[in-house]
Amino acid sequence: MFNKRVTVALTGASGIQYALCLIEALVKENVQVFVMISKAAHVVMSTETDYKLPGQAAAQESALQDMFSAKPDQIKVFGKEQWFAPVASGSSSPASMVVVPCSTGCLSAIATGASNNLIERAADVALKERRQLILVPRETPYSEIHLEHMLKLTRMGAVIMPASPGFYHKPQYIDDLINFIVARILDHLGVQQKMVKRWGDSTLK
Repeated sequence: MFNKRVTVALTGASGIQYALCLIEALVKENVQVFVMISKAAHVVMSTETDYKLPGQAAAQESALQDMFSAKPDQIKVFGKEQWFAPVASGSSSPASMVVVPCSTGCLSAIATGASNNLIERAADVALKERRQLILVPRETPYSEIHLEHMLKLTRMGAVIMPASPGFYHKPQYIDDLINFIVARILDHLGVQQKMVKRWGDSTLK
């Protein structure tokens, strides 16, 4: 029914627009999206956007389905202690996971295997199963602790993709900058995208 499944986790760093744009793009490409939203991400979302999601996972799921005109069951939302969710086990979790935006606190927890909540556990599963894990931090500057954790996670096989958009596509609007990062995430996920012109490509607007 769906082309593939991808886990998307939203944590409490600035840049919640990247996550919303990513979910929208995945839905359009017929990808099933497993979503987890931290409490801090709720605060960021209400601060940076006009969206205010309800507190319960089931209500969040319904709201996101409506927001992105998703198919039935295309978006599945799991609460932070929903330990029977597919993402909590290597036997059924999706092959790819993206944490966007990824707070430095979440980065630290993943790097140390804390697994205090479902987001951290899902990332831990991705690492132990040698599956794709993309972390999109949005912080500046980075401390030595942050950099050490990024290096550690890179050596474990994760991809660290800071939300640092390029400008060679001559962005005119904020959405152009958001699309740049989301397009790079989609490239790594192997999901088709026509959001941003590739370097040296003159065929796309």
